[in-house]
Amino acid sequence: MMLWDSFDKNEIYTLVLLLVGYAAIIVFPKKLPLPITVLFLTWGLTTAMLVDFTIGGGMLNFYKINDTNSYEFADLLTYLQFPIFSYFFIYFYKVLNINNKRFIFYILGWVIVSLTMEKLSVYMGVIHYQHGYNMYFSLLVILLVQTTLALYYELIKKETTNIT
Repeated sequence: MMLWDSFDKNEIYTLVLLLVGYAAIIVFPKKLPLPITVLFLTWGLTTAMLVDFTIGGGMLNFYKINDTNSYEFADLLTYLQFPIFSYFFIYFYKVLNINNKRFIFYILGWVIVSLTMEKLSVYMGVIHYQHGYNMYFSLLVILLVQTTLALYYELIKKETTNIT
């Protein structure tokens, strides 16, 4: 793994997003117990890497992250953005007390946030689509990942009394 091909706007964007995002996690009032926080931070990292290694690289190779198709240090930094979004997805799910009536609207709201961030990431040179891939395909991935995340939180909430 190389450090980076070139240090330009995509690396700066990634570092700023990481600093602001993790600072927000530290500054926002704590609403989730530490084990749940760690679980969903890990969820964000794991799903990002799973999706990237499945459709971003390998045989499908639908997009490249940052400057090259080879993995570089900036790719790892990019993966570290996803735990921030996973954390705030669950954080606001709890704060807003999402129920069955608001579940779909909550997911759709986060789909809009996710697609907006993807569009910004394309503009900033973090994501480069290849082989006919476009943002509409990401819609399916985002819907699946976020719905699974919310259902997983509901399962944990049901099994654990101290996070409700």
